[in-house]
Amino acid sequence: MSELVADRIRLGMVGGGRDAFIGGVHRIASRIDNHYQLLAGCFSSSQEVSDVSGRDLRVSPDRVYGDYEAMAKREARLKSGIEAVAVVTPNHLHYPVARAFLRRGIHVICDKPLTSGLPDAKKLARLAARSGAIFALTHNYTGYPMVRHAREMVQAGELGAVRVVQVEYPQDWLSGPLEQSGQKQASWRTDPARSGPGGSIGDIGTHAFQLANYVTGLTLERLAADLQRFVPGRRVDDNAHVLLRYEGGARGMLWSSQVAPGNENALRLRVYGESGGLEWFQEEPNTLWHSPLGAPPRKITRANAGAGEAANRVSRIPPGHPEGYLEGFATIYSEVAQAILAARAGRPVDPAVQFPGIDDGVAGVAFVDACVRSSARDAAWVSLNL
Repeated sequence: MSELVADRIRLGMVGGGRDAFIGGVHRIASRIDNHYQLLAGCFSSSQEVSDVSGRDLRVSPDRVYGDYEAMAKREARLKSGIEAVAVVTPNHLHYPVARAFLRRGIHVICDKPLTSGLPDAKKLARLAARSGAIFALTHNYTGYPMVRHAREMVQAGELGAVRVVQVEYPQDWLSGPLEQSGQKQASWRTDPARSGPGGSIGDIGTHAFQLANYVTGLTLERLAADLQRFVPGRRVDDNAHVLLRYEGGARGMLWSSQVAPGNENALRLRVYGESGGLEWFQEEPNTLWHSPLGAPPRKITRANAGAGEAANRVSRIPPGHPEGYLEGFATIYSEVAQAILAARAGRPVDPAVQFPGIDDGVAGVAFVDACVRSSARDAAWVSLNL
């Protein structure tokens, strides 16, 4: 079984047992930059399943739990108990699990969305503030180098004042009633009791919303949403069209869909300002297109053609080699590690360190809540209840 390595952050995990996709992603991400060591876990609500997963992961049997509350209590008492926990459960468990660890001062790295409902999101934000613990949300696309560079360009005024934002996130994997086959991911993501009231808008629309906010720095003022359930019998939306009005006058459109044949993971962001535009496409993550007004578009690549310090500091491998999904997650884990190590040493965090936090999480859940309310009122304009 794994032995404690000095100076690595002692990590636990709730959820993410055998055959769970996102748990494996988080574990890989935590190891890429060698900051963490997985020492404990409640990998399933079943002790038997959790034990099997613990053996797979070479976690000491006495630190494999079948109950996350018991895990939080015991780990908080251990001399070398975990310092941080990754929460990789279905959405409805994010709040109670994160709460159990925050109450004991354990840092939380939580998958998105923050919670399945807005009241829980707000309660968790208050608890996080009182706890003094670090709270991170794994909106991994903000960890991509060219997304960092796009944000840097907007902040530097290279586009002028932002006027138009277009963001879309289409997939096709739920074009049929996959949940009726018993497929695990489809089953919980289309069950409002576990996913929350938003389907595609909560699962991938929150990524699109947060990405647009992160790159542009804009604050959403109002939205009008039209949510659809195209697959017969489905209980949550599988397609969403949302009009966005930002403070300061910028306008936007957001489309999320899981019933768009031919699209695998086609997250795309376009930002247009007074003096230029940007376009970034997740399936070609190392390229950013900049279109200065009145000049030919120019291609900016990750490591060797115009990328700035914000991109370079989170790039790991030589030019021409793709960095993407796993590395984006790893960047979030690495940035959180810098914050945890600073807290451990009692020193300030490097100002360059950045990762989505509790406020991003509350905004994302408020966005879903507003979309559901707007659609129920025939796409009426509504504000976010922040």
